[in-house]
Amino acid sequence: MNFNDDSAPANRARRAWLRKTVWTAGAAALGDVSPGLSGQRALADDNLKPLKLSWNAGAICTAPVPVAVKQGFFQKHGLQVELVNFAGSTDQLLEAIATGKSDAGVGMALRWIKPLEQGFDVKLTAGIHGGCMRLLATKAAGIVDLPGLKGRTVGVSDMASPAKNFFAIALKKLGIDPDNDVRWRQYPATLLGEALRKGEVQAIADGDPTIWTLRESDHLQEVSNNLCGEYQNRVCCVLGVRGSLIRKDRATAQALTQALLDATEWTASHPADAAAIFSAYTPGADVGQLTAMLKSHTDRHHPVGDAFRKEIALYADDLKSVGVINTGTNSDHFATRVFSDVLA
Repeated sequence: MNFNDDSAPANRARRAWLRKTVWTAGAAALGDVSPGLSGQRALADDNLKPLKLSWNAGAICTAPVPVAVKQGFFQKHGLQVELVNFAGSTDQLLEAIATGKSDAGVGMALRWIKPLEQGFDVKLTAGIHGGCMRLLATKAAGIVDLPGLKGRTVGVSDMASPAKNFFAIALKKLGIDPDNDVRWRQYPATLLGEALRKGEVQAIADGDPTIWTLRESDHLQEVSNNLCGEYQNRVCCVLGVRGSLIRKDRATAQALTQALLDATEWTASHPADAAAIFSAYTPGADVGQLTAMLKSHTDRHHPVGDAFRKEIALYADDLKSVGVINTGTNSDHFATRVFSDVLA
């Protein structure tokens, strides 16, 4: 048979089928399928693997999650993902993943490492990005660097927050005792700016979008962030997957990880579009500011494999230095235990 003969009826039919298939796939990725294709779309959805993914809809660093839904990355990898907006404690989230109430979640490495030390059956499979934590002060306070915090009070949203842990680590590396040379005071994240204005604290530390918005609205000075020095190429947001899912259905864990990595790379290339997609989950958010936040994050830094395992071990070392995890914990062994290279 001559496959280059367009006049052959079989070839004309084959080309028509290919055109229809390609158009349907493209339309599905864009979420725009005509009524005439609804039956085909339903059939395709029936073949997708259902999965629950927990995330924080108020944290801009999780923008790749809704991007993966809207741009069809989950669907492309054979998944039908239900998003669960989780606002509980980290221990509750990891327990939900470990016990199957959720299949996976996206969160902050400096929030997750301590509870993972306790033995939750959750494995970290990839880094998502770096950036998003900042420490601010008023210009009148005269604090221009981290050593300027000595003898001062810093407001944080909670005493185990990633920002509190990160800047305590950074202070320790500068020879400043974060427990005795600096005071930490807890406030609800929405009241951090008010505490600073009242003079109850001289600096505040938290994550985007809260801290970015305060910086802009109150004309505050950014003293430091988590992309300084050795951390400029360190991930902060990670993906955790239920251990039993990885053991029983590694292909699904692999598909989820790759879909989120694809979405993260897309976010890096299309920050304005990603911000617009994320804004649907945060009514009233300023898309321009969300775009600027995403541009400041390192969404092209999403390590996997041994590079990611090494970053987990480095954070374990950091958290040992400030007494968050047991000083007797072997960081390399710990990282190997809580990590899974599902893409290998």
